Amino acid sequence: MSLIGNIIWLIFGGLIVAFEYFLSGLILCATIIGIPFGIQCFKIGILTLMPFGREVREVPGESGCLSTIFNIVWIFLGGIWIALTHLVFGILLAITIIGLPFAKQHFKLMSLSFAPFGKDIF
Repeated sequence: MSLIGNIIWLIFGGLIVAFEYFLSGLILCATIIGIPFGIQCFKIGILTLMPFGREVREVPGESGCLSTIFNIVWIFLGGIWIALTHLVFGILLAITIIGLPFAKQHFKLMSLSFAPFGKDIF
């Protein structure tokens, strides 16, 4: 089921969204200050390529003061808009029964894109 879900996900927009995350990560990594934010874009982009069968967990050892500060900066620089976009697409897909698995993946991406620092993908 995960393989079929990932293939359908990639065909209907997952590949385009992953490309956008990777492009944003490259642009952010071009500056020294943006490297931590670019790495988070790559992390979200990898999850966007194959979201089915993977989960997002908080890493207890990494969530410190610096992660909190970076999450606050991330939210103000665009994380809130990315999360709201995933929320809207998740709600639209949840209207239909066929779209429920894809809505669940958008909600997973929403939680990661809102505050990506201190979280890891398993």
